[in-house]
Amino acid sequence: MSVWIGIDLGTQSVRALAVTGDGRVAGLGTRPLTGRRDGPRHEQDPEQWWRAVGLACREALAEVPPAQVRGVAVDATSGTILLADRDGRPLTPALMYDDTRAAAEVDRINEVGGEVWAELGYRRMQAAWALPKLLWLLRACPAARDGRARLAHQSDFVNRRLVGHDVPTDLGNALKTGAHLVEERWPAEVLDALGVPEGLLPGLVRPGTPLGTVCAQAAEATGLPAGTPVVAGTTDGCAAQLGAGALTVGSWNSVLGTTLVLKGVTREPIRDPLGVVYSHRAPNGDWLPGGASSTGSGVISRDFPGRDLAALDRAAAAFEPAGVVAYPLVSAGERFPFVAPSARGFLLGEPSGEAEHFAALLQGVGFVERLCFDYLHLLGAPVDGPLTLTGGATRSDYWCRLRADILGRPVILPENAEPALGMAVLAASAGRDAAEVAARMVRVRRTVDPRPEAAGRFAEPYVRLVEELARRGWLQEAVAAHAIERTRP
Repeated sequence: MSVWIGIDLGTQSVRALAVTGDGRVAGLGTRPLTGRRDGPRHEQDPEQWWRAVGLACREALAEVPPAQVRGVAVDATSGTILLADRDGRPLTPALMYDDTRAAAEVDRINEVGGEVWAELGYRRMQAAWALPKLLWLLRACPAARDGRARLAHQSDFVNRRLVGHDVPTDLGNALKTGAHLVEERWPAEVLDALGVPEGLLPGLVRPGTPLGTVCAQAAEATGLPAGTPVVAGTTDGCAAQLGAGALTVGSWNSVLGTTLVLKGVTREPIRDPLGVVYSHRAPNGDWLPGGASSTGSGVISRDFPGRDLAALDRAAAAFEPAGVVAYPLVSAGERFPFVAPSARGFLLGEPSGEAEHFAALLQGVGFVERLCFDYLHLLGAPVDGPLTLTGGATRSDYWCRLRADILGRPVILPENAEPALGMAVLAASAGRDAAEVAARMVRVRRTVDPRPEAAGRFAEPYVRLVEELARRGWLQEAVAAHAIERTRP
């Protein structure tokens, strides 16, 4: 029996998963991570990552014979970087994915690289992205200016420790550092103008590319057998998509946790005039467009803390549709399917009680999810393929059924969709088609079909929400018109 190891470097923990070729979990290991926050700053100690990886891997491999281990891949938080020396030792703390200390660099980066960013579809970099943080580090770290430093994304640091020599970075993690994903190169003309030294950046490879094998020192630290192939991973978001098995063109993964994230597969990159949708590169060269909304189940935690959610689900079933329409935002401002920093959540109407209020929130999240798909359709993305639902909200069978009804399409619920599983899939895909491998390794718990009697039931409140978002000036009229047109039978 063959086993592949997926390692997920999260914000609060490292997870290592040992998975067989048919998707059975043969071992799991976790270790916590800690960090330091101070206003816009968020740092972690890279050496802590390596210690946690070693302990998590040993735990995951406790019952796995070494001869069965066939490969390993690592994912990491997108936009987390540090500077290391030529031997892989950290020269700086790691600036985490949500660290925004480099906000002052953003305007210059977008002025110099705007044409490239527009070509890649996201149009503008943001303060938390890796390239602004790199410019900040270049000023803060003297070693960066004398040729001793090398940029390392979070997964690069661990991969270098695993193989014992320099490694290229994957295109997924390099996106927020400015990599030209269409041409699969660093845009030297932009980086030179920004003062990024030649030789600072690692090479670029696609996810799934072999990087080397586990060295003797790493084998001693992790329990991974020496000689185990190490392949390039990707970001945690793309890893979760791999873990959901959404890898064929037209398929989508909707992750509903605290907030809502959609990621799909297209043959060509999606170029969004608003810059709310941007695309990563798939292992086979396809594209993985996606976006993150500010709606999500966080509104339930906020408005109904500590409540019996199963009981509220049962009560909400009496309000289909609710008499009030909700636009439920977890926090101020919207990011997808439109950009509106001034957006705030609202209710149209007054709920009769908490059951109707709860129902309106569940339905409102479903309406925003539907609007995201309508916007992706307007951009030319294929949206009618298989749809997999993951995230904490899938624990509610009622909400899954409701979302299927609102979207008017079947939804697939996998047994286990997490980034570490996606990395095991990627490790097993080296030299093979990742979609075919995922079809064997990602197990489906069940499929939920929309109820025939619910057809059209939510069209009127959905249109009311779309019209209100446009009236408030947050949603473009053309997007609203397209969404309304798609509700017509």
